[in-house]
Amino acid sequence: MSRKPVVPREQARRDVEEAVDYYAREANQKIALGFVDAVEHAYRAIAGQPATGSPRYTYELDLPGLRMWPLRRYPYLVFYVERDDHIDVWRVLHAQRDIPAWMHDPADG
Repeated sequence: MSRKPVVPREQARRDVEEAVDYYAREANQKIALGFVDAVEHAYRAIAGQPATGSPRYTYELDLPGLRMWPLRRYPYLVFYVERDDHIDVWRVLHAQRDIPAWMHDPADG
């Protein structure tokens, strides 16, 4: 099986930028860069084996094909859908958020 390119939507990019800014401001640059590394690791894992992400929110949100991948060492979740030619990353959200409320309009972005 070949790897698919991971294509974050604009909102997913904003989610990551906001988290990096938060960690840089509230912790330090090393923690912020660690978050970036964790996101990149998740994207590589998803690119190689997209079906291994959890479909939990597929059922809760009634969004066929939606999968979730947790980041290592950070309380964030990557939400994505596998497409024929790429991985469509919708959001990168803190796990303590009200996920259904934050995912209300995944077509946006």
